[in-house]
Amino acid sequence: MGVVVPLEEKSTGIERLNGLVAEAMAGVNKTILARTGSDVAMIPEVANHLISSGGKRLRPMLTLATAGLCGYTGEGHIKLAASVEFMHTATLLHDDVVDESDMRRGKLAARMLWGNEASVLVGDFLLGQAFKMMVEVGSLQCLDVLSSAAAVIAEGEVMQLSAAKDTQTSEDAYLEVIRAKTAALFAAACEVGPILAGRAKADVEACRGYGANLGIAFQLIDDALDYGGSAAKLGKNVGDDFREGKITLPVVLSFRRGTEAERDFWRRTLERGEIADGDLETALATMKKHRALEDTVERARHYGAMARDALELFPASQWKRALFDVVDFCVSRAH
Repeated sequence: MGVVVPLEEKSTGIERLNGLVAEAMAGVNKTILARTGSDVAMIPEVANHLISSGGKRLRPMLTLATAGLCGYTGEGHIKLAASVEFMHTATLLHDDVVDESDMRRGKLAARMLWGNEASVLVGDFLLGQAFKMMVEVGSLQCLDVLSSAAAVIAEGEVMQLSAAKDTQTSEDAYLEVIRAKTAALFAAACEVGPILAGRAKADVEACRGYGANLGIAFQLIDDALDYGGSAAKLGKNVGDDFREGKITLPVVLSFRRGTEAERDFWRRTLERGEIADGDLETALATMKKHRALEDTVERARHYGAMARDALELFPASQWKRALFDVVDFCVSRAH
């Protein structure tokens, strides 16, 4: 049964969140610009190419929002939010090298302009700056949360590398990868806010649960959009996952539900990388036949609902409504 939402409560995106964090976000952006400065000219060039390329800054905004939800009034969340964005940017720089991607956020990937070596090293520089800022904030618990997330993200990348081109990957194994690779940073970004605010363990865990489930929903929608979206929405070429031999949930579902001939198609294209003209269209038709994209979006909605449920112990507020809006925004990207 559907839930009727009063029209005045409905938001079309993350406008409410943008409004609530605008002032703090100006501080985050100022910090980001200051911390990408270096006497080595290539470092700010490479870093700013990606940082200024129109990303939504969703993860740092979540740090600011959960701090606001928990009544934090200090300044530490600014540096932690900037740290979160640097961690995210570093992983994008590294990802593009590993995946041999040509595009990122609708522009040429940094590796295409400066090379793989520069992309990896500038990513390392940003991680170093992120950890410096965490130390400056002075919360050992926040440092523990974010440094643990950095290790888990790296584990997720290696797990994905191990599962690459393996059409036998199960849904559980795939979800384990995205819990590490994507959801870990969302979870950590949301967890440090209540920690800074000195909130009880239940509140900290609620915010972490929100972030973890939101992160899974976000990635599942990305997986669906790679086959059913547009380059404008994705910021990369539609079908990149297919061309790179990535095993994502739509593939897992299509392979499991397919005929033997269809499984042979996935083995040829993704395992052996033998992709011919028209194969992307065949992949899309196969996914449509087996409802793989719809079911991927349905699973994303499930995790989105879990994210909302995690915050139900907090009283009603603009912050809570804004965080609910984020769930709707992430899932509605599929429409």
